[in-house]
Amino acid sequence: MQDTRFNSRALLGIALRRSGQAGAVALLVGTLSFLMMRWLPGDFAYRIAAGRYGYDLVSAEAAEAVRRELGLDAPWYTALADWWLQLLRFDLGESLVTGHRIIDEVAHQLGHTLSLAFAAIALSVVIALPLGIAAGLRPRGWADRLGEGAAIALRAFPPFLLGLLLVIAAANLSDAIPAAGHGEAGNLLLPALTLALGLAAASSRVARESVARVVASDYYAFALTKGLSPRLALWRHGVRNAALPVIAYLGVQLAFVIEGVVILETLFAWPGIGHALVHAVFWRDVPMIQGTCLMLGLCFVLLNAAVDLACLLLDPRRRRGT
Repeated sequence: MQDTRFNSRALLGIALRRSGQAGAVALLVGTLSFLMMRWLPGDFAYRIAAGRYGYDLVSAEAAEAVRRELGLDAPWYTALADWWLQLLRFDLGESLVTGHRIIDEVAHQLGHTLSLAFAAIALSVVIALPLGIAAGLRPRGWADRLGEGAAIALRAFPPFLLGLLLVIAAANLSDAIPAAGHGEAGNLLLPALTLALGLAAASSRVARESVARVVASDYYAFALTKGLSPRLALWRHGVRNAALPVIAYLGVQLAFVIEGVVILETLFAWPGIGHALVHAVFWRDVPMIQGTCLMLGLCFVLLNAAVDLACLLLDPRRRRGT
């Protein structure tokens, strides 16, 4: 009963904290994206008309018609207040270019983005954990030095440059791996690998430090004196302690994932939220920009909440409130 009460209190704390963050993200991200797009130079109505009809067919008359239709001459604070009211009704509005409901378009794009993000995170764990464990079991050994050099090299590459190199390699060296596009299972490999390599570079070093602390602990030394092998002692007595920093660090890396999907979806022609955001910025489709940015921000909050729950399940001290 005692554990249940403290567990419920911890769950309530996570829910309240993350709910407050979600509300702050909604207001801050939506407002900043609106203001930044409104204050960009250029004819707002002309860019929207170009998105609707194409640059070859757009004219001053078409831009003026769009201006009257959408009320773009209204003060910016009026449009912002209208968006806030819509948000309170859980309505993201309609696209200025396509006229479709933004919630429908974002829901369609979100599935592609989440599949890419989860594939990248899973692939990074598969890459990082064996490297980190091997390095942590023998600090300053050859595996540790090799992993450190690889992590530094991978983190030095911006995601778009690493992705571009993988596209060139796939296009020239292998016909089995699609260089870009979507619709087939193989299309997910290159963008997920591009994100995963950057994530694994940092996660492997966190795993290394975590395993090295376990190896240096008294309870690990006592397990060895009982006759257990180093790997079996780590599996029985150190995995949970070693996993906590790695899982907690995944929450930090979610920012890298959010940043990466915006760039890589455009590079690999992946039809997710990042790809839609780039087109919305180009066309000055402010409601679509607000909707996509809002969804990316909320995904960041929700995934961090999932990391909090995982740490709560792994760490009995947090369940007891100690």
